[in-house]
Amino acid sequence: MDSTAIWVLIAVMLIGAIIWITLSRRRSQRLRQRFGPEYDRTIRTEGNVRKAEASLEARAKRVAKLHIRPLNSTDAQRFDAAWRAVQARFVDDPREAVTEADRLVGEVMAARGYPVGDFEQRVADVSVDHPDVVMNYRAAREIALQHAEGKATTEDLRQAMVHYRALFRDLLEATKDEIHEHERDLASATRREP
Repeated sequence: MDSTAIWVLIAVMLIGAIIWITLSRRRSQRLRQRFGPEYDRTIRTEGNVRKAEASLEARAKRVAKLHIRPLNSTDAQRFDAAWRAVQARFVDDPREAVTEADRLVGEVMAARGYPVGDFEQRVADVSVDHPDVVMNYRAAREIALQHAEGKATTEDLRQAMVHYRALFRDLLEATKDEIHEHERDLASATRREP
């Protein structure tokens, strides 16, 4: 092989490496933007950036095949009212309120089209569209498990409610405007009544 061919081969390899590095960085940046804090958590869990990124992409592909949908306004209003009742119940019975909050979040997920079987799969699925609150879901669930073992304090239960509320609100976000519109309509109707 003459020196020109060697230099051409080196140049092709160098260009190939630059393209590969650029594409890898874009992929990482895209996944980091999409998954937020879940990106870093998955890297820590997997112990390897490539495995973590492959896992995140697999999540996104799985969720893309699901039929995730926003709630219709009737369901959104019903869930919103149920959430307010759960929050009100916290004052008198924090333990039962946390149990109900966990159940209600599961119901909203099911109504939106998320499979609600295994908890880890639920978290993975939710992380695709709700990466900023999936940590709240994990934290709330951990407290709920402590609660089931009788190890959660009232402050722990309050914190679980805060976490569940963040996820709950994010799951309802798709119909948030419709909920506010309904509340305005109710307020207007109440003012008109004698």
